[in-house]
Amino acid sequence: MWSNMIWALLRVSILGFGGGPSSIPLLHKEAVEKYKWFTDEEFTNILAIGNSLPGPILTKMAGYVGYYLKGTLGAIIAILITTVPTIAAMIGLFALLGSVSGNVHVENATTAIEPVIGVMLAVMAYQMWHKNKQKLGLIISIGMTGIIAALLYFTNLHPAFLIVALLIIGALRSKPISIKKQEKGAKQ
Repeated sequence: MWSNMIWALLRVSILGFGGGPSSIPLLHKEAVEKYKWFTDEEFTNILAIGNSLPGPILTKMAGYVGYYLKGTLGAIIAILITTVPTIAAMIGLFALLGSVSGNVHVENATTAIEPVIGVMLAVMAYQMWHKNKQKLGLIISIGMTGIIAALLYFTNLHPAFLIVALLIIGALRSKPISIKKQEKGAKQ
């Protein structure tokens, strides 16, 4: 399982172009669909916890995945896997930055990737919404989505306040959940 965890997180870290949000669908593909370490509901809970804490989302989620699969050492290795390749790439790219700055091909490549990231996030958001609307009911789910979108669009309300408020509402109306640590060798 060590090799599965390492390769899965390395793929996510290296292919997650554009930062943490673009890595979330990739991590979902590895952790839920390919290796089945988590269910969709468990992954959504991990994502919610990761979003509510400060810092890079992929690092927090990878740390949890590593801890879940292999304990404290797994968490440390998972965090290193998701940070060291990026640091190495940044050092290498800074060395090249002067020579490619303003290059039309580099700018076009970056511009072409942005819609792909947007679509990946939209598809994952729709899938999560679709699964959760069954729990809340369609009318409540659409209403909450509309209210949240309106609050963010028409007010100067900082998203952090909204996240905290929704975390409190969710905690008050939910049953306790637990994501139990797997037994050794239970899933590959």
